[in-house]
Amino acid sequence: MIILGINAYHANASAAIVVDGQLIAAVEEERLNRIKYAAGLPNRAVQYCLQAAGVKLSEVDHIALPRDPWARFGTKLRFALRMPRFAMERAKVAGRFGGIKQELASALDVDPAGIRAQFHRIEHHRAHLASTFFVSPFERAAVLSADGLGDFASTMWGVGEGPHLRIEGSVAFPHSLGMFYTAMTQYLGFRKFGDEYKVMGLAAYGSAAYREEFCDIVRAEKPLGVRLNLRYFTHHKSGPEMTWKRSDETPVVGSLFSTHLERRFGPERAPEQPIESRHKDFAASMQARLEEVLLANVNALHQRTKAKTLCLAGGVAFNCIANGKILERTPFERIYVQPAAGDGGLSVGAAFAVYHQTLGKPRSFQMEHAFWGPGFEASEVRNAVAGHRSGDTQVAEMEEEALLQATAAHIAQGKVVGWFQGRAEWGPRALGNRSILADPRRAQMKDTLNRRIKHREIFRPFAPSILEESVGEYFEQTHPSPFMTFAYPVRESKRAVIPAPTHVDGTARLQTVNRDSHPLYWRLLRTFGNLSGVPVLLNTSFNDNEPIVCHPQEALACFERTKMDVLVLGSFILEKKSAEKSGDETYAEMLGWKQ
Repeated sequence: MIILGINAYHANASAAIVVDGQLIAAVEEERLNRIKYAAGLPNRAVQYCLQAAGVKLSEVDHIALPRDPWARFGTKLRFALRMPRFAMERAKVAGRFGGIKQELASALDVDPAGIRAQFHRIEHHRAHLASTFFVSPFERAAVLSADGLGDFASTMWGVGEGPHLRIEGSVAFPHSLGMFYTAMTQYLGFRKFGDEYKVMGLAAYGSAAYREEFCDIVRAEKPLGVRLNLRYFTHHKSGPEMTWKRSDETPVVGSLFSTHLERRFGPERAPEQPIESRHKDFAASMQARLEEVLLANVNALHQRTKAKTLCLAGGVAFNCIANGKILERTPFERIYVQPAAGDGGLSVGAAFAVYHQTLGKPRSFQMEHAFWGPGFEASEVRNAVAGHRSGDTQVAEMEEEALLQATAAHIAQGKVVGWFQGRAEWGPRALGNRSILADPRRAQMKDTLNRRIKHREIFRPFAPSILEESVGEYFEQTHPSPFMTFAYPVRESKRAVIPAPTHVDGTARLQTVNRDSHPLYWRLLRTFGNLSGVPVLLNTSFNDNEPIVCHPQEALACFERTKMDVLVLGSFILEKKSAEKSGDETYAEMLGWKQ
């Protein structure tokens, strides 16, 4: 049984393939066409998934699409009468879904008559819930999806049990916790699609001075729900427009906040303007209010379900600070958030929804790692390295143990190391296969990375990767965080030990690394721990204002155009000669080869 899931004609376009209940491959289109948050039809992602599974499109049995035009049809119709322009745009997208078979055939250069797959429409939030529960380790769990908007709903909750999902309620447009966060993000001058995570980092620099005002902007509704004060918003009047001209353009979201917000808090910040204390307090207040509303809903969900475990999905599930507080302030004992919790994950969710709910098949798969994207043979890596021409770079190939020792030594010297191994990560965060690594003990490393490599806002934090068995020594919470979806307080005694990834509020968005699910990266962490006494690495995504690198040649290009010191590409180490003398000790001394 072969099921192809496709998230199309929306940001974070993606594809995933499930064969006999096992996920074989999943990738977002942006990794392949190099356009951040790419929308449109993910034809490259589809091609990759078919190749990874070793099948042709004609052999696929089912194609799952995470959009249902009949969901909340009455609500859609009422708003269509009030917002004809928005309705027209939605109708165009719906029309493209109607012609997806022909567009797929054209993109993959096959005969439409040869596509025998049955097409299925899965409601947006049902696909979100399926994307987390059906790949989780839980037999029974409360489930919650929250984002901006999908099929005219923003939130959905229920219970998952075995191969079944029981939906118990939802919140309809225009009330939306995700829309609230996006609108406030825009007001702060972060207008690009997907900028919400920047404001989450900024919030730590302020205080919740506007808490009372934000209680008026958004509130939790009993028994479960979200209610916006629509005076502060415009999306209920003009529609939450997301536009893109072509599949090779990043989507743009229209303005969502009203002049009433500016009358209360002052004019919006222009992107080029400095960030003032009031902006920091605004960010802190909106983050605090999101947490309060989300926690109220999560506690209410626990009261209804009495479940000990919780599965989260939707864009709001990327708010790692809020996720960490769920463990502190609710009765839930275990939480699962898969690595592509946002709309990119809908392709996986739609495929598993068809497999379990439509076809009635039992569960047999758990997503224990995130490495579902493209990988490359040793010969491909070798050819890429051989084709690399730079007079400033020296190249060496090493056996695995020597490679780990050398990499750990470079990092301990204070060098910035690109790390490219295995298959690409599924989701927006680098988890040790397409990463830039650095020494977490060096307080200046955050500024070094921002200045030399990432070229981004100085207030944004970096993440620590840590051996799973060492988490309790460094953090106040030990719940696993393999996909970097939780932020925990760093133990006060360890904040001076790992200052680089410790945020200004004393927390860190950590990745816990398991020996069985990620053996090579686990060994690197252990090697660095043996060398330095600290089993932690600063980990950030391998990119520079672009999608995370996918192909070896992209890694080489990023290495060359930035001030990265070292690149570890498969079994090869490339070191810029200009970096040879950097750091506190010589390379030989770090390896213990002192004369």
